[in-house]
Amino acid sequence: MRIDIITVLPELLQSPFQHSIMKRAVDKGLLEVNCINLRDYADGPHQQVDDYQFGGGAGMVMMVEPIFACINHLKSQRTYDEVIYLTPDGPRYDQKTANFLSMQQNLILLCGHYKGVDERVREHLITREISIGDYVLSGGELAAAVLVDSIGRLLPGVLNDETSALFDSFQDNLLAPPVYTRPASFNGWEVPEILLSGHTAKIEDWRHEKALEKTQKRRPDLLDEN
Repeated sequence: MRIDIITVLPELLQSPFQHSIMKRAVDKGLLEVNCINLRDYADGPHQQVDDYQFGGGAGMVMMVEPIFACINHLKSQRTYDEVIYLTPDGPRYDQKTANFLSMQQNLILLCGHYKGVDERVREHLITREISIGDYVLSGGELAAAVLVDSIGRLLPGVLNDETSALFDSFQDNLLAPPVYTRPASFNGWEVPEILLSGHTAKIEDWRHEKALEKTQKRRPDLLDEN
């Protein structure tokens, strides 16, 4: 999979993909992440990518011309499955969307800044908008890192145990059940006996029951979606 991230601050994205699971994905050749500096597609000595709003108002707006030039250049080299704009007013990101995107080959992520992008970008160049939550960040770079991490870990061969991702929270509209490791007893706090029993079917029943209880308590809205 290839993910191209269009940003005015590529240095913000240097670290997230150089460690842990994302580094493993890149090193194995399963994931390629490219950070593209939007200013390289801007005209003038100052490589301007933003300007004042028509009609007045506080805050600058990212200009359509450099974004158009950048996306057109990328599309001249390969076909993209999605051109995604990271924006707080987009549909909220969820595991179902991560699963879908992990099955694509080539993605473009556009990181917003300032007051956002010229609306014509959204109308004519973007195929999907995504918000990672109901709050505003200084830019879309951290949101892009979230998407890449959540997608990359789903690629076959990235995780040591490929079944691990199947039991993450939200995969089946349930939160993950409690997990424990050694020691079985610590400070008088005991691991549930069922997990030490070696009875696989009973353990799976227990996990499902605990997942339902946890979801009912913390995120009952997820159960309404089943």
